[in-house]
Amino acid sequence: MNTASLTRRLEDEDPAQACGAFRDAFEDLRREIGKALVGQDDVVEEVLLGLFAGGHVLLEGVPGLGKTLLVRTLADALALDFRRIQFTPDLMPADITGTSIVVEDPVSGQREIAFRRGPVFTQLLLADEVNRASPKSQAALLEAMQEGSVTSGGTTHQLERPFFVMATQNPIEQEGTYPLPEAQLDRFILKVDVPYARREEINEILRRTTDSSRARVSPVLQADSILAAQRLARRVVLTPSVKDYIVRLVLATQPGRPDAPLDVTRLVSIGGSPRAAQAMVMTAKVLAMIDGRYHVAIADVMRVAPPVLRHRLVRTFEAETDGHTTDRIIQRLLEVIPRDDDRPEAMRLLPTILRGEHRVT
Repeated sequence: MNTASLTRRLEDEDPAQACGAFRDAFEDLRREIGKALVGQDDVVEEVLLGLFAGGHVLLEGVPGLGKTLLVRTLADALALDFRRIQFTPDLMPADITGTSIVVEDPVSGQREIAFRRGPVFTQLLLADEVNRASPKSQAALLEAMQEGSVTSGGTTHQLERPFFVMATQNPIEQEGTYPLPEAQLDRFILKVDVPYARREEINEILRRTTDSSRARVSPVLQADSILAAQRLARRVVLTPSVKDYIVRLVLATQPGRPDAPLDVTRLVSIGGSPRAAQAMVMTAKVLAMIDGRYHVAIADVMRVAPPVLRHRLVRTFEAETDGHTTDRIIQRLLEVIPRDDDRPEAMRLLPTILRGEHRVT
């Protein structure tokens, strides 16, 4: 299917048809990525959740697990302009966003100030080892992520859409690093933990990388289709019961609240914000689309909760000393927060959804 045809299908007035087209395209995309990247199915899915939800993703894992390969493969499969910035302690903000320079016209000899764009002016940006740069340089990137633009010399320059940042950081070698503050971590819609490869995956990696063959990845989606998929995600229905579950889950992470589970006050010093709830809604909508559905289920929310919340919760000293990981705390909350079966409500709304009478949240 060509890109123009896919874009039209994603913009179909019938949400069922549109979500079905997205499901098929998503499966094609995963297969294409699998030609170059072995395993890491959950990592690939979560990265794509962030992309189609319109956010940015932070990848964390030890060196050599394929983080950079994933980003490069994604750029090929999506036919996006790709650039990479290696973050180092001496990296300056202008090295990311660009700088104003004096340019002389060779004919008239007149001089004028022109803006030379930096590597942030791309569609898919790999910010490698983002925690090695100074806070000032980190802030330059995060401002572009938040605003979708760069301001220099009083002039605002818009970034091309879609604009997707994948930042990596290593959980080791903390000497000489500048960990991202909580307020800046909150700008990433998801934090994805990259695990070690399994035995059979390492065998396949060795087979693919130590012989003469080399995988070639073909484009599956382009910018227009990605933007259409992001618009489709906003049309996916969020029923009141599922929305209430998300609200209750985020509120349960906040210590000191009367309705918070007792362990939260002891284990968490900073909980999730409204931005966490927004991230949970958008990524759960994309997950529903991957399944070909146009309404969010509570199971979708439970699947996306760990990558949405793990970088937004700050543990207390007691939690750290007792060995309570952030993921363990989130899993405990998912076990104790009451959830209602939203399926009857979704089925009740189905006729009005199809007629376009139901207002999508």
